[in-house]
Amino acid sequence: MEVVYEDNHIIIVSKTSGEIVQGDKTGDRPLSDQVKAYIKEAYAKPGDVFLGVVHRLDRPVFGLVMFARTSKALSRLNNMFANGNVHKVYWAIVRDEPPAPSGTLTHWIVRNEKQNKSYAYDREVPGSKKAILDYRVLGKSDRYYLLEVNLKTGRHHQIRCQLAKIGCPIKGDLKYGAKRSNPDGSISLLSRFMSFVHPVSQKEISVTAPLPQDAIWQVFNSK
Repeated sequence: MEVVYEDNHIIIVSKTSGEIVQGDKTGDRPLSDQVKAYIKEAYAKPGDVFLGVVHRLDRPVFGLVMFARTSKALSRLNNMFANGNVHKVYWAIVRDEPPAPSGTLTHWIVRNEKQNKSYAYDREVPGSKKAILDYRVLGKSDRYYLLEVNLKTGRHHQIRCQLAKIGCPIKGDLKYGAKRSNPDGSISLLSRFMSFVHPVSQKEISVTAPLPQDAIWQVFNSK
């Protein structure tokens, strides 16, 4: 865990692959507990530390996660995320070349909770939700492509599902069709940028996540 931004109301950290944002049935220590412990030590906080979870990242994904440090910020951030007022940009590494250097993907996604997986369709089907994202190719190595993804909607496994639908599963993402896993169990998806108007100070805030240390990401370090 690396802290990339903090003030009295908000803290943003860059999580590594394998960390869960909030406690679940695995019983593993969540990122939220790590952040609470950091705040308690850094600010010598007595008693329990308040921390609100406002959004999540899938466990195998890297990158930016925001938490609220006050109840005022929590309620306002919840509204901002619900209304799409927090701009997030993701980077994804794929093996197969996309059908065009850039484009907009529109699908209808159905979530299967038992499988913890989503399925994308080209038309509306029962139980589906519309999913839209923009992508563009940022770079190319000898074997992989680096894509920048802007989400227009926030659906379950949306980026993973939609990229797989066009024949570009994310590197290491076995669930969505990658041929092999990454050695560390991650998938090559990074929550790279986040920008928003601060819910209390009303200042423009922009933050960038560091790239993961493994070699495949460092190939694109100059992008």
